[in-house]
Amino acid sequence: LARSWTWAPDSLSIAFAIDPRARWHDGVPVRSNDVRFSVSLIKDPVVVSNLASGLADVDSVTVPDSLTAVIWFARHTPEQFFQLVNNLTVMPQHLLDSIPRDKLRESAASRNPVGNGRFRFRRWDRGSRIELVADTANYRGRPGVDHVVWSISPDPTSLWARLVAEEIDLVEVLLGESLQKVVASSTARPVPYNSLDYSYLTFNLHAEGDARRPHPILSDVRMRRALALATDRAAIVRNVFDTLAYVGSGPFVRAQWTADTTVAAVPFDRAAANALLDSLGWRDTNGDGIREKNGRPLSLTLSYPGSSNARGRSAPLIQAQWKEVGVDVKLRALELNTYTAQRNAGEFEVAYDGSHADPSPAEIRQTWVTRGHEGAGATNYGGYANSAVDALLDSALVTFDTDRSRGLYRRAYEQINADVPAIFMYEPRLVAGLNRRIDAGTWRNDGWWTTLADWTIAPDKRLPRDRIPLSAELPASDSGTPADSAQKAE
Repeated sequence: LARSWTWAPDSLSIAFAIDPRARWHDGVPVRSNDVRFSVSLIKDPVVVSNLASGLADVDSVTVPDSLTAVIWFARHTPEQFFQLVNNLTVMPQHLLDSIPRDKLRESAASRNPVGNGRFRFRRWDRGSRIELVADTANYRGRPGVDHVVWSISPDPTSLWARLVAEEIDLVEVLLGESLQKVVASSTARPVPYNSLDYSYLTFNLHAEGDARRPHPILSDVRMRRALALATDRAAIVRNVFDTLAYVGSGPFVRAQWTADTTVAAVPFDRAAANALLDSLGWRDTNGDGIREKNGRPLSLTLSYPGSSNARGRSAPLIQAQWKEVGVDVKLRALELNTYTAQRNAGEFEVAYDGSHADPSPAEIRQTWVTRGHEGAGATNYGGYANSAVDALLDSALVTFDTDRSRGLYRRAYEQINADVPAIFMYEPRLVAGLNRRIDAGTWRNDGWWTTLADWTIAPDKRLPRDRIPLSAELPASDSGTPADSAQKAE
């Protein structure tokens, strides 16, 4: 949106010059007041935007003229420019300003969004389908494809066949036999790509649905450590992914610059798990294979979204491994919206969560910093708190010494792993399936869809109109991002 920007001498403000050609899709020019409005909207606690924590250091916005937005910062930090441009989604003031902010989510505007990018919104069937069409007169240039459809499939096993048959153009994730079928295909090809996705088991340290009381089992770090010792993550990753995932190392992904796979994590050691559970007084007193203590069985519920193929396949493996040490695990597969609502409300014991991380390691504050310190949009659903971690991350975020910052992050990662607020299960090594007609260029780590407007199909490779289906179907992804489904490029 900005064609240039100028830093103040003290680095506490940046003046952005907005491209005068920019237009909202209803024809209204994009102006500096839209920038000021959007910062205010995202930071408003009533809105509860998941982008708010990224703008925590933005103090205010001034508009000296209609094409200049000056962003003022509370402090100078190493990532202030990145945090701003990565988290500021500019929205149309003329369409949203009159809507009460506590009503925005249910408003007609949220169902029919108006943007300024290279695709226009056409249609959204909730939980089923999203359609975009090219903005042919966009100031950044017409996109290379005319029509894009995402849709969700209840049957992920059939996707490779539909891809090979050219009924759909992209399958976001291929595993096992599906990948081999695409490798052998003459119509589709595999596309390896990096991502910022990772999945982990989150422990609720509080009573289910009641943050005022500690969980009777999981609030004890020794119990959480015993469960981690009982989890053979490497075996689960091999079973579900073969070689197409890494075993998780901690609260980070390998694409982040502070990633350190040498950070110590709780190892798999079933004998040590049994010994620790014995020492905690949990024993199988009646011979049914389940431990008890004071007449209470050692029983936990593991919740996960039923639409997630990988988590759905690995949840029974976790159940079986914990049963080996006398823990009764009840599986709770939920519809995605239900899972999200219950997780957000703390109505779970163990949640098999997936995250699409921010490119910056600073995003760790949203999940692993003491509640009340994370800011709006925080995802610390389990209620983990450690003041030492808070202090380490506070220091890591403000130092301009790269080596010192990396060292502080490492110490924070080590402490989080030692506290076991979660078991970091896997980081997928993703391979998509793509129709051979499509030139998709290079995909960025923060999302294959970020470069979608630059995808092209050569004129001699375009399908006849009567062969183009209305939609493609894909399973919901593990990350809960726009890549939740599939895409049809025409």
